[in-house]
Amino acid sequence: MPPPRSSDPPAPAKNVLAELRRLTEPALEARTTDSVLPFGAGTLDRALPGGGLALGALHQIHEGGPRGRYAASAVLFAGGILARLDGPVLWCLHSRDLFAPALARVGLHPDRVVYCETWRDTEVLPAMEEGLRHRGLAGVVGELTRMALTPSRRLQLAAEGSGVTALVLHRVCAGESAEPEPSAARTRWRVSPAPSGSGGDRHMGRPRWRLDLQRCRGGAPGSWIVEACDAQGRLAVPTVLADRQAAPERPALRRAGGR
Repeated sequence: MPPPRSSDPPAPAKNVLAELRRLTEPALEARTTDSVLPFGAGTLDRALPGGGLALGALHQIHEGGPRGRYAASAVLFAGGILARLDGPVLWCLHSRDLFAPALARVGLHPDRVVYCETWRDTEVLPAMEEGLRHRGLAGVVGELTRMALTPSRRLQLAAEGSGVTALVLHRVCAGESAEPEPSAARTRWRVSPAPSGSGGDRHMGRPRWRLDLQRCRGGAPGSWIVEACDAQGRLAVPTVLADRQAAPERPALRRAGGR
């Protein structure tokens, strides 16, 4: 038996190809024909070219906050985006901590997700690229610790060729690099927990996130306080914050003695 070619997908990716083919054939007819996906939040959509998130493109999402690796805001933000698209989702896992019921609460039912257990970045990237060739997918998600410029260009080209949206998730801890490397992604987002409302509504309603659009090709960066995705995957802007951007973040205070 000849050795596998270097272009062949890794074993975890091969194991899910048959499932992808089975799921994507009927989904091709149900694919949305829109080129963007609006968030339904006025100031946020106005910052994006075309009034929404570009489909058939690569987007980066990374978790903010001091416990970024263990938080789930970025994961739920990605789940809410995919919940509003037609078709199955290929999710390339970097660690076994994805909580399917939480994705279901933002509208992404587990029956729509094909999980590909690819534990290293060197396996996640080719698995994502292989998945992006399946036109019936709603999207391909890859959990990465880092993504260099050349692999990001490959993913962007694959997404453009198939029309399938690619989302790369970065989760980091305090003390690690908080900013991803330069990439070919169309947008780059940071999602962080935000304080809930004051007074009697502090413990009622949906959690709040701070969304930072750090980079947007052809658009304008900005920051917003939003209510987290609901059961249909939709964000909302709190009434008291409508048409207002989030205040700039304060720099971290130094300890006494200048340390």
